[in-house]
Amino acid sequence: MRLLTLALLALLVLIQYPLWLGKGGWMRVWEVDRQLVTQNRANERLVERNRALEGEVRDLQQGTGAIEERARYELGLMRSDEVFVQLVDPASAAAGTGSAAAAPVPGRATAPAGLSAAPAKSAQAAR
Repeated sequence: MRLLTLALLALLVLIQYPLWLGKGGWMRVWEVDRQLVTQNRANERLVERNRALEGEVRDLQQGTGAIEERARYELGLMRSDEVFVQLVDPASAAAGTGSAAAAPVPGRATAPAGLSAAPAKSAQAAR
């Protein structure tokens, strides 16, 4: 009787081995399921990114507003009738770091008709 019990127990272990540790066993299923969840999260992020890019492409195709906005923020461009004004923090100006910030930036600012750069020069002369 003892031999029959050991033989049945050995058969049970042999049958369970492929179920748990084999090629299509539970361990492999759990691993593939974890990979699937990870890939689904990555796909969701990519779908959101694609939606944002589609909106940007649509804006660029339909009008010049988006192009102008990108040129302003990414490249620092401005129109010929605009004036570039840079405000200096009084604390940094008192420390002496504001002198370079107060100087006009060549090629960045154009004054409208009737205005000149005289106020900037007089501010430098007052120091």
